[in-house]
Formats: sequence, structure tokens, C-alpha cells
Amino acid sequence: MHFSKKKEISMKTIKSKDGTTLAYDVYGSGPALIYITGASCHRSFKPIMQDAKIFATEFSVYNYDRRGRGDSGNTLPYSMEREIEDIEAMIDTAGGMAYLYGHSSGAVLALEAALRLGSKVQKVIMYDASYVHDEKEKAEYKRLSQTIHKLLDNGKNAKAMSAFLKGIGMPKVFVLLLPLFPGWRTMKALAPTLAYDIALTQDMPPVERATRISVPTQIIVGEKSPASIHDVGRQLTKAISNAKFVQLAGQDHMVNAKTLLPLLSGFLK
Repeated sequence: MHFSKKKEISMKTIKSKDGTTLAYDVYGSGPALIYITGASCHRSFKPIMQDAKIFATEFSVYNYDRRGRGDSGNTLPYSMEREIEDIEAMIDTAGGMAYLYGHSSGAVLALEAALRLGSKVQKVIMYDASYVHDEKEKAEYKRLSQTIHKLLDNGKNAKAMSAFLKGIGMPKVFVLLLPLFPGWRTMKALAPTLAYDIALTQDMPPVERATRISVPTQIIVGEKSPASIHDVGRQLTKAISNAKFVQLAGQDHMVNAKTLLPLLSGFLK
């Protein structure tokens, strides 16, 4: 009797422009899709791997560790520009042109890549872009940012991660139970990168600059995601001339990839 083996995904690495090593996996075949994850995520996080495998039924999915995460390097000082160079390196690895899918703070990076990388970006999908939506939220987020930075400066990574998750609206009971889960050690190790995500999302959407985006863009928000996320999505849709706005029924910030895939496939292909 013959038993077929599952194809193993082997980690690959490339160098970004500043010499930082980026680790990535490739799933599936078809048009290249760069998966840009949000805060406290990395490419080997089980939900991210599940997403990549589902997207891989339609695309060649490039699932990479953003700098400072997982198996990627972390050349300092941090800047958003270096993250855009990382995305460009991934696009070049994928053949020189690719679709971008960004989730949460990853959607912020997808927008910036669309502004800066020209024809290398074919189309963009942003899910729940997590900018602050008004001055009141900006002030609240600044206070959270100060707390996070103070905890990180004192090496209190676990408390920083917990404070961040509570601050962005995760249920307190869920956050209290997190240390009981096997992945908590990895999440604690990712805590320093919260400073990067805060830097990306601490301002309101760059609506004036967004008017210069020329690539087709789909802006998706979960029906159950916070009202502030909906407001951000509408602001960006109004600014980007060829943007399409979709509210995905029944979904919250942690979107179900099987529900999202038809939108990805329909828009990108």
C-alpha cells in the first residue's frame, strides 16, 4: 500500500536592501501574493499558516517574517521605509511583480508599498487597516504607546504584550488566559516589535497622500470590527480614486480566511 507524504514547506531566506535577513515560506502556485501580517504575528503562528494554506489554493503565497519576528533579522534603528524595502525584496523574489494582502498594521504597509513601489505592486487588498481614526483615539493611543514603551524599556515583555492587547480591545479574560497557551513564549518574544506596529498606526489615515495611489485597491472591513476601523476604511476609500469598499458579513478583526478567499480571488484575478 502506498501512502503519499505531505509536501514539506522549507524555510527560505533573502536579504533586504539594508542587509537584514528575511525568512519566508512559499505555499501553492499561481499569481504571487505577498502576505503582510499585523501586530504580534509571525509566519509560523498557526492561524497565519492556516491563512496562507487557504490562500494557496488560488495563489503562490509568500508568507514572510517581518523584521524582528520569527527567523528574520532586526537591523536597527527601525523605520517604516526599511519595512517597505523588505516588501520590495519579497516582490523581487516573487518575480518582480505581485499582489499585496495586508492585515491590520500590515495593511498600513501595503498602502505605503502601493505609494512607493510603482508597477511592482499589481493590486492591493487591505483588511481592517488599523490607523487611529480621529484626534480622540490618537490621544488615547499615545497614552497606550507611552505605557508600552516604558514596559519594553524595562524588559517587561509579557506585561507589554498584555497591555497592548487590552489596549486595542481584546477581552480581558482572553488576555489573562493567554499565558496558559503554548504560543505565549513566542508572543512575549515578539513584544519589542509592538513599537514598530505602534509607529505605523499612531496617526490618522494619510488621506492626502493616498489620493496618489494608482493601483487597484480593495479595502475590506469586518462587519463586527470596531467602528473606528470602519471609519478608517471609508476615509481611505474616499481618498483612493479606484478603491472598492467591502464590509465582510459576520467577520471581526480576526477574519476567517475561507470567507475572505472569494473576495481576494475575485478582486485580484
